[in-house]
Amino acid sequence: MGREPVFDVLAGLVHGVCWAQGLRLDIAGQENIPRSGGAVLAVNHTAYLDFMEVGLVGRKSHRNVRYMMKAELEHGIVGWLMKHCKAIGVDRGHGAESYERAVTALREGEIVVVYPEATISRSFELKEFKSGAARMAVESGVPIVPMTIWGAQRIWTKDIPKQLGRHRFPIHIRIGEPLPAPGHEPTAAAVDALTAELHSRMQDLLERAQQGYEMPTGARWVPARLGGGAPTLERAAVLEQEELARRRAAREQRQSEESA
Repeated sequence: MGREPVFDVLAGLVHGVCWAQGLRLDIAGQENIPRSGGAVLAVNHTAYLDFMEVGLVGRKSHRNVRYMMKAELEHGIVGWLMKHCKAIGVDRGHGAESYERAVTALREGEIVVVYPEATISRSFELKEFKSGAARMAVESGVPIVPMTIWGAQRIWTKDIPKQLGRHRFPIHIRIGEPLPAPGHEPTAAAVDALTAELHSRMQDLLERAQQGYEMPTGARWVPARLGGGAPTLERAAVLEQEELARRRAAREQRQSEESA
């Protein structure tokens, strides 16, 4: 891991935040993070701040991971930080360009973080996966490392009050063995098969992460499947569509006011 002053400072800040909150990290499978070479790090997404744990896992293996972040953040101080941390901006209007940047980074030996679910799961179950992680792995010829985080949703997630103080929450992290990508072009069949296998591996890792974790009945951060108060996958999908509709309406309203 070469010196990256900005990344080093941010990593120190993350360590400080985790210490201040008293987070108790329980990591299994750290040896599956490659010490060199490119890899897609596929992670489940339940919280706004779960990127912190992802970064810490990378640093434990002496790697600085490369995040894929919204391109609209590429300005001001956040844009400056993204540039110096080699983050990859994702522009929904120019997705092909973002994809190519990620593939190039993988071929150059970077670990690129991908959230296959794309958005936070309100149910805290694995949503349907997008195919980007598999397509990148196949095209660049690198493995996918599956990883799940459990407990981060207790700190800050959608529809639940934030808990940013010193709470000493346990965070369980489970990292699976690298999943090799087929050595050929990313055909639809190859990508679909790899995506399905990735989902299966991550479901197993998620269940392992949940083992031994105290989950009170009815708690809003606990999946309905485990007796919690979180919405089911089906109900969460409806809530997500309603949220997208509200955002679309707000955007159209702003555009209408600007053009008036």
